Amino acid sequence: MYRSHSCGELRAKDINTEVTLSGWVQKVRDKGFVVWVDLRDRYGITQLVFDEERTSAEVLEVARTLGREFVIQAKGKVIDRASKNPNMATGDIEVLVHTLNILNEAQLPPFTIEDETDGGDDLRMKYRYLDIRRNPIKEKLMFRSRVTMEVRNYLSGQGFIEVETPYLIKSTPEGARDFVVPSRMNEGEFYALPQSPQTFKQLLMVGGLDKYFQIVKCFRDEDLRADRQPEFTQIDCEMAFVEQEDILNVFEGLTKHLLKEIKGVEIGSFPRMTYDEAMRRYGNDKPDTRFGMEFAELNALAQQRDFNVFNSAELVVGIAVPGGAEYTRKEIDKLIDWVRRPQVGAKGMVYVKCNEDGSYKSSVDKFYTQEDLAAWAEATGAKAGDLICILSGETSATRSQLSALRMELAERLGLRKPDEFAPLWVVDFPLLELDEESGTYHAMHHPFTSPKPGQLELLETDPGAVRANAYDLVLNGNEIGGGSIRIHDSETQAIMFRHLGFSPEEAEAQFGFLMNAFRYGAPPHGGIAFGLDRLVAILGGQETIRDFIAFPKNNSGRDVMIDAPAPVDAAQLKELNLKLDMPS
Repeated sequence: MYRSHSCGELRAKDINTEVTLSGWVQKVRDKGFVVWVDLRDRYGITQLVFDEERTSAEVLEVARTLGREFVIQAKGKVIDRASKNPNMATGDIEVLVHTLNILNEAQLPPFTIEDETDGGDDLRMKYRYLDIRRNPIKEKLMFRSRVTMEVRNYLSGQGFIEVETPYLIKSTPEGARDFVVPSRMNEGEFYALPQSPQTFKQLLMVGGLDKYFQIVKCFRDEDLRADRQPEFTQIDCEMAFVEQEDILNVFEGLTKHLLKEIKGVEIGSFPRMTYDEAMRRYGNDKPDTRFGMEFAELNALAQQRDFNVFNSAELVVGIAVPGGAEYTRKEIDKLIDWVRRPQVGAKGMVYVKCNEDGSYKSSVDKFYTQEDLAAWAEATGAKAGDLICILSGETSATRSQLSALRMELAERLGLRKPDEFAPLWVVDFPLLELDEESGTYHAMHHPFTSPKPGQLELLETDPGAVRANAYDLVLNGNEIGGGSIRIHDSETQAIMFRHLGFSPEEAEAQFGFLMNAFRYGAPPHGGIAFGLDRLVAILGGQETIRDFIAFPKNNSGRDVMIDAPAPVDAAQLKELNLKLDMPS
């Protein structure tokens, strides 16, 4: 028996108990006549003590050879700790060791295995197995496990069946690039790793399973950022004989369940907002509603003056920044520089200070009167002491730029509090998006999303006006889930493929299996997929997903620990019937 107890469970009630502990050496303190060792495992830390009076010389000599991260087994008696540590769960006791076994020696770690470490991101990712020993990472992985179990408990309680779908599938155009896998048995042909189990879960509905879920790995070969990995995990769900309201009710229930069980937060019905309203009020389709700074469109109040920047703009829009009138000119200039960065793309920013005495000071005073500026303040909801920030230009770009500024200011002002939760549903998305470069439409969600009832005919006359039977669940400014009611008949699906630019032959080649299945009696169905990595991170008070994944990739999509991706040898390439042109 390697251990009778964990390193986190012994208390004063266990004094005089003989115990066996195993774990890693966190720290050694040698005072000559006495040696203390902090022993760590997943559950906590227990202090071991060795002294000249009560410990054999042989055991004491071994204790003095211990280094950080040695794996050891210690047997001894639980005793009262003379100098108690109220910051440790086991701080009232220590173990007087009489038998010590070194199970494995360890090299000195490349960084300290402490809550606050001296290891940088790249170093910790290279030695991720060491990083996992640290409490901040270990606790995030345990937190993820807890969230996942609550998801399974809730969905199973709602009658959902967990079904696994294939990882080796056919490459289909779903938006992002596929990861492809060459087939040795079928020369010149490739599998793809799934971007989602979308078509399979629809086939499960045709199969009559009625309620399906899966916690599943998905793969997208796309550019990375803090909340995106090339492989990620979805809570994938589908239901038959449902309308949009049924889906929203069930998965609003799941989100409420997680907030209550994981965070102890109870929330009433989730607000709902149309896509158009979200864009108009917040400039994006995943608004953070924990704070104000809503957009105010100022065209009617700011145009038809002598200021040509506004007169020539498609949209003039502003926000009120609470307390911003205290910003110095230098601080405001830095804000202007921030919106001019290529990542944001604004050409400049107009500002108005709302002074405490009721007057206004702006960067465009020579073009606008105090009455004009007062009207802007009323429209944006600005109070005395606030700052109005105004951008202008083409509608879509300007909304995006002001949205970025709104989120940056909220971050600086401490308004995005991780212990506050503001969920909402965004509904009525456009069915199609116009690609400005090619002039063609593509599906905003995916090609299987149904149009809103009665709008199918609009595809022929005004495709950009068609609304989708689609919905996103937003939490604290992040999309945590999205889905739709699906097309469930082959004729409508064929019409959709045609408007997306597929010829009948291309549609048959790519999705003939699904179209054929619809001909055998597909029920009305719909579903949703949650990004588990992102959901767990937000529930954990963060927006960066990497620390909630056991073995993540870096921002270049590399696993620096195992050094992947990596070349394969010529023999393996030959087996796969592949040839690579390598530089000589």
